[in-house]
Amino acid sequence: MSEQNTAARGKLSHFIKLVRQSVKGEEQDFTKGSIRRAVVLLAIPMMLEMAMESVFALVDLYFVGHLHNSSHAIQTVGLTESVLTIIYSLAIGMSMAATAVVARRIGEKDPDAAAKAGAQALLLAFIINLIISIAGFIYATDILLLMGASEETATLGTPFIKIMMGGSIIIMLLFLINGIFRGAGNAAIAMKSLWIANIANIMLCPVLIDGLGPIPAFGLTGAAIATTLGRGLGVCYQVFHLLNGRHKMKFHLADFKPNHNQLAALVKIATPGVFQFVIASCSWIFLAQLVATTGGDHGSAGYQTALRLMMFFMLPAWGMSNAAATLVGQNLGAKHLDRAEQSVLKTAKYIVLYMIGVMVFTFTIGQFFIAFFSNDRQIQEVARHALQIMSTGYIFYGMGMVLISTFNGAGDTWTPTWVNFFGFWLFQIPLAFLLAKHFDLGPTGVFIAIPIAETAIAIAGYILFKKGNWKTVKV
Repeated sequence: MSEQNTAARGKLSHFIKLVRQSVKGEEQDFTKGSIRRAVVLLAIPMMLEMAMESVFALVDLYFVGHLHNSSHAIQTVGLTESVLTIIYSLAIGMSMAATAVVARRIGEKDPDAAAKAGAQALLLAFIINLIISIAGFIYATDILLLMGASEETATLGTPFIKIMMGGSIIIMLLFLINGIFRGAGNAAIAMKSLWIANIANIMLCPVLIDGLGPIPAFGLTGAAIATTLGRGLGVCYQVFHLLNGRHKMKFHLADFKPNHNQLAALVKIATPGVFQFVIASCSWIFLAQLVATTGGDHGSAGYQTALRLMMFFMLPAWGMSNAAATLVGQNLGAKHLDRAEQSVLKTAKYIVLYMIGVMVFTFTIGQFFIAFFSNDRQIQEVARHALQIMSTGYIFYGMGMVLISTFNGAGDTWTPTWVNFFGFWLFQIPLAFLLAKHFDLGPTGVFIAIPIAETAIAIAGYILFKKGNWKTVKV
């Protein structure tokens, strides 16, 4: 018994050491050594990073959910987040390309080429997002109305969405620079930038929403100001580490001079990557609009509350799946094909275990979290109903994430794009519309369509993963 206890303590001590090392953020060579150790070192900071990203929406939801016009405020936050998923799609698509190319160059032991690729990705992202930010700011009210918001909600929420869309370049930079660091194997800096951004947001939200001393109360608009400022501080932290010359990649001013070949290579990878997330985002936007038109303001607010909670639990799994992208990219660069595949399977195992725990947690005490974010009984009931139905697909959500990250990490961004196109646009959207409208299930039909479609996407992803074409992609 004492030998077993000693062995158990030894394993626990080793795990704690790994956790500390992962949070500290030491740069590692993930093309050799224990795969389990590599997954843990990458996954923990990536999970915490994604959990921090989801906290933004939850913090805003909490504070605006206690305003006197909470149903309009919650709907505004939720619908704006749905629209911002297009920005997230661009940011994620660009960060995927950066991660794939940077990881491949790091695997090839060429950090200078990795730095040049990262700099060109930043240049490209800035140009693209500038146009979107201006358009989003100008047409803010029209966007909310198009999403199904009432006239009153659109009027109330216009300043909020203007600030969020106008400051979307900060969202783009936050995602992209984190993608560069993840590709280099330094996930801890990405995590810490989100810590800084969230701490600032949590401190600023109550001050700017409710007012404090000489600072006036901005209400719903204060939430947008706080979130944008918080993310801005996170970007400042990233830029400092990007340019201080202390890491494996050393950026120089000349790296930011437009290189047409490098830009073309990034566009080639990023374009389908952007499309795959735009496809998914447009599907979510359609579902949000369908719930808003069939369930009214309370139905929409309840759905958005449930969705934010679900994403809070799912984003750590997404962070874990990002570990697979880095491991795949670096090991393909080092020509270790079997190690790349084993890294995916090991990561998938951990994600399934995590999602089983989340499913049990959601079904047992999920309703308590819902009550925390809104005092409105109607909103609570819709949110509880939505969360219970959508949570049935957690395991398949996680599996789909890690498989899609595998393709993206290898630079095979077209495969998940087609999977998303068929899974979301040709299956999920028609199914949701059919259940909600034809079978007159309303919002419940939308809730049911989500786990069914995600399960189909996960199965398709696994079949394509086993075919192994992703191992032969050149970037």
